Amino acid sequence: MHILVTGAAGMVGRKLIEHLAHVGKIGGQEIKSALLHDIIEPTGPEFAPFKVETVALDFSAPDTPARLVADRPDVIFHLAAIVSGEAELDFEKGYAVNLDGTRNLFEAIRTIGKETGDYCPRMVFTSSIAAYGTPLPDEIDDEFLQAPLTSYGTQKVIGELLLTDFTRKGIFVGVGIRLPTICVRPGKPNKAASGFFSNIIREPLAGEEAILPVSEDVSHWHASPRSAVGFLVHAAEIDSEAVGPRRTLNMPGVAATVAQQIEALRKVAGENVVKRIRREPDPMIERIVGNWARGFAPKRAIALGFTAEKTFEEIIRAHIEDELGGRFVA
Repeated sequence: MHILVTGAAGMVGRKLIEHLAHVGKIGGQEIKSALLHDIIEPTGPEFAPFKVETVALDFSAPDTPARLVADRPDVIFHLAAIVSGEAELDFEKGYAVNLDGTRNLFEAIRTIGKETGDYCPRMVFTSSIAAYGTPLPDEIDDEFLQAPLTSYGTQKVIGELLLTDFTRKGIFVGVGIRLPTICVRPGKPNKAASGFFSNIIREPLAGEEAILPVSEDVSHWHASPRSAVGFLVHAAEIDSEAVGPRRTLNMPGVAATVAQQIEALRKVAGENVVKRIRREPDPMIERIVGNWARGFAPKRAIALGFTAEKTFEEIIRAHIEDELGGRFVA
């Protein structure tokens, strides 16, 4: 089996390839090789039981997708994207990568299939809960309308529709996963509007100050990086017939207000850690996050075997275990 990971230099991409290097298989099939792509050259795992090639290419360049699928990957994890805040600020860049790049990738697969008649890979597409816009219920079920109010959400919903149509036409076997906000993200803050959800946990645990740009009553849907990797792998292995004609699923997670996040941090790490959070309102972030979903009832995904944490304390403890070696700055 040959796999392709676009956006492999990102946090979720790195953790995905590390996991696959550890297990060496997808759905019981041995991985023979992997191509890792990003705008900067990804770092391959220290050890993998299969061949790993890395490449730095601009995903918005029209010829990039065809180059990435030239070796006919059997499984494609499409993670490459311009994140929410940046896609809102840079309209052209967001559409060039998130929409045009995605369609060019799908078309490159279709071209190979037309030429050879025997190419139909598994496509795992990462969408987002930004697919939904206000007015929102407290809990979104699987029947709720996708009506985004950000450029990023719009681009992702169009990608979902393309995924469904290309799957219907037999061009690939697509499964889309609407990821919760992944928290706690390791590393440095990025340009995602949702970044503060991680920042207010990660930085205080590292002994550093964190900025909170929204009010504490903001509620959101979260899952850990550990769960995100599990979602991706399960989407690559799941029985396509069981998914049915609606190819994109809301992933399970934890609904928590910012106040509940902070209280969970207090329970896990203590008051001194919580004191490192500084309030500094940001109207743009407040506006974007105010249009986002607060909670889900992801019955389809749960019935299909997708799993995540049950409490925000579990999410914090997963971060301490996976990223901090079990220790933090008290």
